[in-house]
Amino acid sequence: MPSTAPLHLAAEIGGPPRYDPEHYIGLARLAERGALDFVTLGDSFARPGLDALAVLSRVAPATDRIGLVPTVTTTHTEPFHVSSAVATLDWVSRGRAGWNVDVSTTEAEARLFGRRPAAPADDLWREAGEAADVSARLWDSWEDDAEIRDVATGRFIDRDKLHYVDFEGATFTVRGPAIVPRPPQGHPVTVVDATGGPALETAARHADVVLVRAAAPERVAAIRTDLRRRAAAYGRDPDTLRVLVALTVDLGDAETAPEPGLESGPPLAAGGSYYRGGPVDLAELITQWHRGGAADGFHLTPITPGRDLERIVNGTVALLQHRSLFRTFYPGGTLREHLGLARPANRYALEGGRA
Repeated sequence: MPSTAPLHLAAEIGGPPRYDPEHYIGLARLAERGALDFVTLGDSFARPGLDALAVLSRVAPATDRIGLVPTVTTTHTEPFHVSSAVATLDWVSRGRAGWNVDVSTTEAEARLFGRRPAAPADDLWREAGEAADVSARLWDSWEDDAEIRDVATGRFIDRDKLHYVDFEGATFTVRGPAIVPRPPQGHPVTVVDATGGPALETAARHADVVLVRAAAPERVAAIRTDLRRRAAAYGRDPDTLRVLVALTVDLGDAETAPEPGLESGPPLAAGGSYYRGGPVDLAELITQWHRGGAADGFHLTPITPGRDLERIVNGTVALLQHRSLFRTFYPGGTLREHLGLARPANRYALEGGRA
């Protein structure tokens, strides 16, 4: 049966390091004109460049509706600081923040910090899952109405509505509570690229959005089914999981038809699927895969952001909108609303019977 679920679209705005904020602001505004759910900005300790989370904090006040999702590496970083930074991005963007959870696997990156040697990917993704878990707990450590700001009595916070998280993981412990009030979205959106095996369990347990790479819709559908099954096993509602196909696109020659099979094209540093062709054919591919129920949408990485993102928005997205397959405006203001995800209840308020 053809899928009638909403189509979700996102795009990467990174590329070679740039040090002018107007570059990233321009790309984010372009994506916003196409009503894309969110933009991502990749980051890694293995390359030079600006900090993605800080860059998108600069982009936030220059945009209105587009979701902002920086890559945040949980290896070698303090979970308490990470959760505070992501919560801050949610506040400055008025509820449009997410974070793409990633790990750092190389010895060279470990030497940048000098705190510990590189660890196996399985261990790092288990730690990343714990970082996602404690971040959610810290975001909940302030109830929504914890701030009372009572000038007459001099009371700023209702202490009964602040909570210790008392989290103990394999490599860190966090007491809490947070130093930033609960974010506008409750929990900023958690994104995980689950193409690699070790990330799969972390994605199923903690992610709101999962990125997967595959060269055929049947393979994507199988991965999506497996993720939903794993999420249900963790007690989650699988319908709250959004699975997006991660696709690197080269729209440099609009007259060239896509090469047979998405596995064609040059090797990619991050691995995965590659598309080369025109905006119209890309719209056809997105339509067929989504209508077939393979995935909830696509995350597109332009091989040349300044050129290809314009062709994605004004070509591919415009055609999908013309066919009534993708929205022409944002029905809500937060990233969770773009994705059709509810604002999570506060776990501590629920425990106290106040939610």
